Amino acid sequence: QVQLVESGGGLVQPGGSLSLSCAASGNIFRINDMSWYRRAPGKQRELVATITSESTTKYADSVKGRFTISRDNAKNTVYLQMNNLKPEDTSVYYCAAELQRTWYASVQNYWGRGTQVTVSS
Repeated sequence: QVQLVESGGGLVQPGGSLSLSCAASGNIFRINDMSWYRRAPGKQRELVATITSESTTKYADSVKGRFTISRDNAKNTVYLQMNNLKPEDTSVYYCAAELQRTWYASVQNYWGRGTQVTVSS
């Protein structure tokens, strides 16, 4: 079994900061890309940021310059540092990982259950 567990969500005022983390655990051989997505009420899921196993990063235009994705390969953990938060960043944030459970297994996507981030005064 593989589990991805997010933590760090909460309520923050506009202009504030939050840091999210997501730890993958279980039978894991290799993790490729790790990503953060978000879904706001009534909206489609949005890719926020991705980081490859070599730490190449990519961001949605809406968060560039404000969010930073990073990872610790030794801990199978991905982080999302969110600064200068805006009300429109309010969403449930999900982490995702492309990984292989064994050397001979195919790459599959796994998802966390999500953590709520609310930006409001």
